[in-house]
Amino acid sequence: MPIIKSAKKAARQSIKRKSKNEAIKKTIRNALKDFRKNPTAEKMAIVQSEYDKAAKKGLIKKNTASRRKANLVKIAKAANVKTEKKAAEKKAAPAKKAETAKKPAAKKATTAKATATKKPATKKTAAKKAEK
Repeated sequence: MPIIKSAKKAARQSIKRKSKNEAIKKTIRNALKDFRKNPTAEKMAIVQSEYDKAAKKGLIKKNTASRRKANLVKIAKAANVKTEKKAAEKKAAPAKKAETAKKPAAKKATTAKATATKKPATKKTAAKKAEK
């Protein structure tokens, strides 16, 4: 049993985190069982989404989630399930073009700030040298 206050808090936090992690793992297992019983594109998307969420939260590693999602696709292909990947790619393509157009404007703003902060710093050091 922890005696120090910070150790008590850490124990409380670990209990909360454990229960959240178990709940996420349980939803993944249930979704996976449901998909394996009756493979459909919708169920596959749900399971893949759960894997992505778990990877984002740090419950499983990114490559582990990717490997498991690839295995889902293998199961879907064996069951002759058609995925809606092509439709998703067509929708995502115009969004990428819009993002690249916005990025150069953001870079100009950051470089202007960086140069503005560097100039006053050199003046201060010159002023300190003059005082000595």
